Amino acid sequence: MKIFDGIISDRGSKYAVSGGPCSSADEAKALIKNLCKQKKFAKATHNSWAFVGREGPVKNDDGESGAGMVIVRMLERETLHNHIVVVTRWYGGKHLGGDRFRHVQDAVRHYLDNAF
Repeated sequence: MKIFDGIISDRGSKYAVSGGPCSSADEAKALIKNLCKQKKFAKATHNSWAFVGREGPVKNDDGESGAGMVIVRMLERETLHNHIVVVTRWYGGKHLGGDRFRHVQDAVRHYLDNAF
């Protein structure tokens, strides 16, 4: 997995984005488990992820409601299939409201622009 750490910071919350090839829900869970072997990612508040496979999109918000769907839409728009993108957030103590969706989009855009 490629990891881009510390790409966004807002009101104490910090974001990272990572990703790699993935073709099934089981493979996605294994990749998340592997990512969380790094103590920093295991302590994250949210590891929201998604990928678009043969049977359609698979996503997990991990408590960050709507984040998975934001990732799915961006992957579909880019026609990037069988590739997982994970947006990680460490909560900084202040609610971000709708800005959190912009940050998820910005994180995914950073990944798409720099991972390939």
